[in-house]
Amino acid sequence: MSSSETAGQVDLKLEVIVLPVSDVDRADAFYRSLGWRVDADVDADGFRLLQFTPPGSACSIQFGTDLITSAPGSAQDMYLVVSDIEEARADLAGRGVDVSATFHEEELGGRFKEPGSKTRAEGRSPKMNSYGSFATFRDPDGNSWLLQEITTRLPGRIDSAETSYASVRDLAEAMTRASMAHGEHEKRIGHADADWPDWYAAYMVAEQSGAELPT
Repeated sequence: MSSSETAGQVDLKLEVIVLPVSDVDRADAFYRSLGWRVDADVDADGFRLLQFTPPGSACSIQFGTDLITSAPGSAQDMYLVVSDIEEARADLAGRGVDVSATFHEEELGGRFKEPGSKTRAEGRSPKMNSYGSFATFRDPDGNSWLLQEITTRLPGRIDSAETSYASVRDLAEAMTRASMAHGEHEKRIGHADADWPDWYAAYMVAEQSGAELPT
């Protein structure tokens, strides 16, 4: 069997991103202030390694002394996906983080440009499109993070046989969206839907997998 025939059969799960920082203690204090989970804090014989995981994330970050040769601050535009961009911004701002205003793209790729660029426009995506609203912030070294609001996945982006939520909040927000959509469904059919649990379940699975939503 050729390598092309076996490609994709082994799971490759992105687990950790190593960040270049100039001051480990300063970076430690910053990421602790975000409320990210501390998975490791190793300090032995002059070697220091820390690992943090953002809430609900399957991928972590590491930084420490002499881990990588990249220049401090050179890690740019690392995505943090959120279900509510304004709620995420408010949480960061409440923790003292200098987070940008919410913006959307006037031109494709505007998310990667500096604030003030003509390719960015202030506010959420006008149509409230999933994938369309952003905000940014940096750590003390200048490593940058890109918040992106995603509520409905594009088809094929996740396994359609699996449905999972990273947190109680994400599940609650998905149920709220299903409730609103179900209200419109009942208006269309002209009566209360006794099978609403099945409708909710079908809606939430379809929304997460990017399949056609029930009406």
